[in-house]
Amino acid sequence: MKSRFSHVLMLMGAILAFVPIVAVDYLLDAYVQYRQKAYAQQYVETISSRINSGAMDGVSTLRQVIAASPSLCTPTFVTNAQTAIEGSLNLRQVLVENLDGVQYCDAYGRVVSYSPLSQPLPIPGLTETMTVVKLGDLDMPALKVTQTFGETRRVSAFVPMLGQSETSLSENLPNGAMMRVTLTNGLSIMTIGDPSGFDRRVAGSDYVSAQGYAGQFPIKVEYAVPFAMVRADYADLDVVFTIIACVSSAVFLLLNLSYVRRSRVPAFDLERAIERNEIKPYYQPVINLRTGELVGCEVLCRWEKRNGQVIPPGAFIDYAEVTGLAIPMTVSLMQQVRNDLGDLSKTMPDMKISINLFEGHFRDVGIVEDVQAIFGQSPISFRQLVFEITERRPLNNSMTTTSVISGLHALGARLAMDDAGTGHSNLAYLATLGVDVIKIDRIFVDMIKPGTTQVPVLDGLIAMAKDLDCEIVAEGVETEEQALYLRSRGVLHAQGYIFAPALKIGAYRELALALHATTKNQPRLEVVASAA
Repeated sequence: MKSRFSHVLMLMGAILAFVPIVAVDYLLDAYVQYRQKAYAQQYVETISSRINSGAMDGVSTLRQVIAASPSLCTPTFVTNAQTAIEGSLNLRQVLVENLDGVQYCDAYGRVVSYSPLSQPLPIPGLTETMTVVKLGDLDMPALKVTQTFGETRRVSAFVPMLGQSETSLSENLPNGAMMRVTLTNGLSIMTIGDPSGFDRRVAGSDYVSAQGYAGQFPIKVEYAVPFAMVRADYADLDVVFTIIACVSSAVFLLLNLSYVRRSRVPAFDLERAIERNEIKPYYQPVINLRTGELVGCEVLCRWEKRNGQVIPPGAFIDYAEVTGLAIPMTVSLMQQVRNDLGDLSKTMPDMKISINLFEGHFRDVGIVEDVQAIFGQSPISFRQLVFEITERRPLNNSMTTTSVISGLHALGARLAMDDAGTGHSNLAYLATLGVDVIKIDRIFVDMIKPGTTQVPVLDGLIAMAKDLDCEIVAEGVETEEQALYLRSRGVLHAQGYIFAPALKIGAYRELALALHATTKNQPRLEVVASAA
């Protein structure tokens, strides 16, 4: 390891190796929470569905009896009521009474013994009312579904709340769990288990709970169980996961240490290379396709090692982004750009200088201060600066991102979207960010082949950029056919090997001055002669 950053990487690897062990409890807790939450919701939905089914059966049967009986308390009515009870799994009794509760008749010719547990409640969407009652010697509370008949009589159907006893319900509940049925006005109807702990819980208490409603009836079902109780049932799985995590951590740690010790990847020296100014700016010209004028350049970078080796950006840019070294690297490049292009920017005041920013820059408003400090007193004006952001990594739509973009715009600089159409953003979203320039990626330009008359994807991208009133720059232009096609579609600016590769400052300065002198004397010079 030649860079102290490699030691940091080794330390990070060692820490990450223990993450699986630390994460076992968290992951298993999340797994148990997920499974038990699903079970709780399913349980509540089952109980709610049973209550709703029984109540709706009572409503339906009551309506059938009334519809089939011309008058009440006649032999026909009694027969219809008995037939309805025999044909229903839920219905227990049919009763006719007046508004004061005086009983006239029932299905079996006896006094119906019941006591109300609630006030009569309307049922949304139905003409019947519902009352919770204690019916005879039934252990389970019952629902009294009532329909008014004429002006003085009421016909009621009695159905148990559930088709099983409270004892049976209790036996099916897990240890420590509770199930409660209440009316939506808060009146408790039935409680299985001890709800005191759940009712006294404070914010953050560990309970797995769920609730549901019995269709359109004003009945709520709640279920809750302490998380510690259900978590204890997964002790065996906890042991297995812990063993697997320990083995995985050991293997990862050994592989990490082995890799770091053997690696000779140049990126490990990147931190020191930035300090030594070994990351050099190269300048790729941007040309006006109609006039041949040099309108600016994109600042690219190369790693020029002291031994003469030149490393392309693909070998270290991703590493720089991940580690955060892209920020000091960009500051170093901007300082070198200021020194390289200061005089040339005075000779060519309309020359635009495009500098690449990374997603990490938009999480730190310090980049605006860096730009102001570096270019504030230099010959390069802020309006000559264009900052490119790549679409290959998603840009968070946060307040910090907005502040960075607003700050750069406030200085007078412009924003360009690099690699447009290849990443996570859509052009409409780019417009909300305040992007001024759309750079078409070379993969779309490469679709232009000899004899091509139409490239729908590229044409659509160009049209959308125009609709957003954004300037367009095509990248990777390498053939005359590509330049002609782009120009015919209204794309004015392009860069690529047909014009020049990325150049060192000396070669770029010579090219820029030569083109400036040429276009000054002959402003309508065509960059592609055959297009004249």
